[in-house]
Amino acid sequence: MRFVLDPEMTPELFEELLSCWAEVTNAGGAVGFVPPVTPDDVRPTADKAFARTRAAAGPGASDNLLVGFGDDGAAGAWLILGDNGSGLRAHWRWLLRVMVHPKHQGKGYGRALLLAADDAARSLGLEALQLTCRGGTGVDRFYASVGYREVGRVPRSIRVAPGDDRDEIYMLKWL
Repeated sequence: MRFVLDPEMTPELFEELLSCWAEVTNAGGAVGFVPPVTPDDVRPTADKAFARTRAAAGPGASDNLLVGFGDDGAAGAWLILGDNGSGLRAHWRWLLRVMVHPKHQGKGYGRALLLAADDAARSLGLEALQLTCRGGTGVDRFYASVGYREVGRVPRSIRVAPGDDRDEIYMLKWL
């Protein structure tokens, strides 16, 4: 997988990222929705998320998009390095919408994506990355395996369904 920071947001790339987002959600990924979803269900959120990236809005945008392209040239993994909006916190970013297309899962691309995010963050002069993840999925163990540590938890803050509340886990990695 070849990783590109802030690739040009063409209509084709947008649709690939949108499709990936829907497919990750429908495969059980905790990326902001509960399955089942269609790309059209995700589109309004994607429009807002990508509009803040340099890939879509240009050099004045606050966020960076990191995309992993497979051997076929299609987007197979991606995340957003989100600006936290504070000059006092300009030395770190949020990792948002971390995902690997289901057809690529189990191949080490998630680990490669996070290591590419480390490299991208360093190239931007950053010192740390922070993320949140949904409790009950086990993904926090994966993030710990690549150097993130839990720094906080908000119990039952994510309602997946009536009677199914999950913790939001805050994790941090110093680069």
